[in-house]
Amino acid sequence: MFTPRVAVASLSGESDAEWARAAASHVGAAFLGGIAIDETAQEAAKELVARDRSEFITDDPTGFIAEQLAEVDAADAPDIFAAVNVRATTADPIGDAAAVCADHGAGLEINAHCRQDELCTVGCGEALLRDTERLVEYVETARAEGARVGVKVRTEVSGVDLPTLAATLADAGADWIHVDAMDSEAVVADVVAAAPDLFVVANNGVRDRETVREYLDYGADAVSVGRPSDNPEVLRRVRAATDEWFTEQTSRADSDDEREATV
Repeated sequence: MFTPRVAVASLSGESDAEWARAAASHVGAAFLGGIAIDETAQEAAKELVARDRSEFITDDPTGFIAEQLAEVDAADAPDIFAAVNVRATTADPIGDAAAVCADHGAGLEINAHCRQDELCTVGCGEALLRDTERLVEYVETARAEGARVGVKVRTEVSGVDLPTLAATLADAGADWIHVDAMDSEAVVADVVAAAPDLFVVANNGVRDRETVREYLDYGADAVSVGRPSDNPEVLRRVRAATDEWFTEQTSRADSDDEREATV
């Protein structure tokens, strides 16, 4: 879906076009946002701002997405796959946002990840993990607008079987799943096994060679960097480790082919 197999992950109120451009020389993808795209989600975001969290607050979320993607498009930087992480309480604004993303060749990432009470109370964020029917509706709505679509999720949510959910999202037309592994890194392998057609991006604690290799060894297709995504040294280190791992896999596959050819 993108190369190099390193992304920078959305950080609410921080991950905008300027942030994506700054990371572009190190990564293959940038997930902008998260952005609350309907009135109820925006009100919840304002409550978060009132307790000193950073959020994107705008009266025109769809216009804001278009502006940000246009800035990424116009940047004098390496091409990257851009996607916009969004929060919504109904499907209609998902379609509007997805149409804008499709126009820019960008993807839409549905936020089923944030765990703040204000968001979960109105049905955003990780509340969606327990509402499979609505989450599937969001994926299908975005897909109908021609956008590539993914879902950001987290592990360790009570009552949620993430591998089963991943398979359901793949059947609904999702292209990728972005897994915040928390302290359950091995779940990435279960997601990969359950939904082999999904591009799996692994997130949480990605900082160095050890963490990169752990996720890729579990079968992730790519890794993403969260909090230190504005740190070029971390991005360089993660990029080098990722490139190294995939080079090793290619060399191993070539050796296996040569061995089979001589049998």
